[in-house]
Amino acid sequence: MTFTEAIAAGFKNYVNFSGRALRSEYWYWCLFTGLAQIVLTVLDLRAGTSVLALLFTLVTLPPGIAVSVRRLHDIDKSGWFLLVGLIPIVGAIVLLVWCGREGSRGSNRFGSAPM
Repeated sequence: MTFTEAIAAGFKNYVNFSGRALRSEYWYWCLFTGLAQIVLTVLDLRAGTSVLALLFTLVTLPPGIAVSVRRLHDIDKSGWFLLVGLIPIVGAIVLLVWCGREGSRGSNRFGSAPM
């Protein structure tokens, strides 16, 4: 999946919490939101506001959660495991490792393989 395909899939599946997401879809989404946040924060600092970054965060939060849940589904974990990220430091490390893992080959309980 290319960068633009991943962004399009993220917005297309805005609140789709079922199915599976490829590693590339998840990491390209993270790259897109991270770079956009940096650019918008710089623009906000120059303008003396925080409106642009806040609006972008509000718009991309639901699809970000959805792609994260679908990524966990790809490794055959429930989307509720996303709450592990609330554990300081350890939770973020666990999610980072899980999201970097290769997805289940073939079908799993969350559907067929994305590719």
